[in-house]
Amino acid sequence: MTEAGIKPRQVLKTLKQSNLQLQSTPRHLYNLKAKIRQGKLSDKTFKSLRSNRSMSVEGNNSSSDGSLNLNYHLATQEVVSQVPLTTYEEFKAAIVAAKQAFPSWKNTPITTRQRIMFKLQDLIHRDIDKLAMNITTEQGKTLKGARGDVLHGLEMVEHACGMANLQMGEFVPNACNGIDTYCIRDPLGVCAGICPINFPAMTPLWMFPIAITCGNTFILKPCENNPGASMILVALAMEAGLPDGVLNVVHGTHEIVNYICDDEDIKAVSFNGGINHVVVMPDASMDATLDALVSAGFRAAGERSMALNTAIFVGGSMQWEDELVQRAKALRVNVGTDPDAYLGPVISREVKDRICGLVQNAVENGARLLLDGRHIMVPGYENGNFVGPTILCDVTTNMECYKEEIFGPVLLCMQFWKYNVTFKVHFYIYGNGASVFTDSGMVARKFQHEVEAVLVGINVPVPIPLPFSSNYESKASFAGNFNFCVAGRTGVQFCTQIKKVAKRWKVFRSTLAEACIFSEAVCFRREL
Repeated sequence: MTEAGIKPRQVLKTLKQSNLQLQSTPRHLYNLKAKIRQGKLSDKTFKSLRSNRSMSVEGNNSSSDGSLNLNYHLATQEVVSQVPLTTYEEFKAAIVAAKQAFPSWKNTPITTRQRIMFKLQDLIHRDIDKLAMNITTEQGKTLKGARGDVLHGLEMVEHACGMANLQMGEFVPNACNGIDTYCIRDPLGVCAGICPINFPAMTPLWMFPIAITCGNTFILKPCENNPGASMILVALAMEAGLPDGVLNVVHGTHEIVNYICDDEDIKAVSFNGGINHVVVMPDASMDATLDALVSAGFRAAGERSMALNTAIFVGGSMQWEDELVQRAKALRVNVGTDPDAYLGPVISREVKDRICGLVQNAVENGARLLLDGRHIMVPGYENGNFVGPTILCDVTTNMECYKEEIFGPVLLCMQFWKYNVTFKVHFYIYGNGASVFTDSGMVARKFQHEVEAVLVGINVPVPIPLPFSSNYESKASFAGNFNFCVAGRTGVQFCTQIKKVAKRWKVFRSTLAEACIFSEAVCFRREL
């Protein structure tokens, strides 16, 4: 409990109620502890928010009570892994290991920490095929998508290799009457990350490399449905030279998430979630727009926080519908190992049932079903969790499919008749990104200026954050007073705290020893 009386767990509970991905494990990166710990948030501020545990600690990969979480192949329903569930005692052991490792790791030279990241980068390149196959097996991505998952995460490891520059402080000489002031960035201590179901490699790599290279120790909680990639990455980090206790792994479901959010020894927690919109103007290029809609809406089976879930057609969608349906129909749905597959199965049978239920609810409330992918069958994988591209038109803001993120290959199409009204739309409460497709520079500029989003695309889908650029969250996807994403310098700011030092040395008469040292230094300099 913070001084403001708010627990991170309370925020998480409310986010789970309206975000599917949080039902399993959370997904846009929040720092609940670092944001709330300063006690500047009141109960009133959060009134609307009230609402597999295995562990690798210094070589321990078992659960003391023998309980297991079974993970199934998404296309065949065969068991592919068994995850021993972490007990509370084992979780606390991970915290203790991280706390004990912190003083030594904090004092490890930053160049040494960087060299470990350079080595980790090489090892990930070496084992990229192994990582991609594991992601395809456990998460359902196509092999091409799985390799992209790893490569996007690898960019953050490369970014962490330059930590000596990223973590530089500030210095002001003679700020006042012989006083020098400077700021340094100290690591926080024990940090934690809660991974989503959709990017088994990218998300952990967006979390722990920056945090540990800043000098923190880390508790990583992979998604219980696909923990394999995280475990491989942690093993590679240890092979790269990371000391015991610096990076610890715990596996579990809601209970372990609550342990992480409530533990006072954890100074920062990261997890993520969000939804995005695209505005299509009548003058937009049809080919470019439809290509973007199909790619951003259906790639990775729609299980992406940067997916374009909702398309707003200004002037109506009729002229776009036939071609949109044809392009969506052409996408190949199959098991991820098929090299021609565009999208694979969704993460679980429960998720598939939920997607189908939201689509049916929308139809019953007046939406037009342009393309129905609920009953798609893949030969040889009849028991798979497959959902084909689905398109719903005439969606309104009071429909459940709009209020709750579907988190699947479903594109919602809305219609507005005046473009100036579109920019005043109060986008979804968890919305982070919005794009506009238009040939008008005036419209694009107006959209950029007035849209209530922090990720803005103009004739491109929602821009995915890059390691060297900063990214932020907005609305209910953000909680606290420190808006953060791991990308860019804001990632370093998230994982560190500023220490400001003011220093003044009084002038004393030099002692004989000091005079001798000074004269020797002068003589040496003259000889040079």
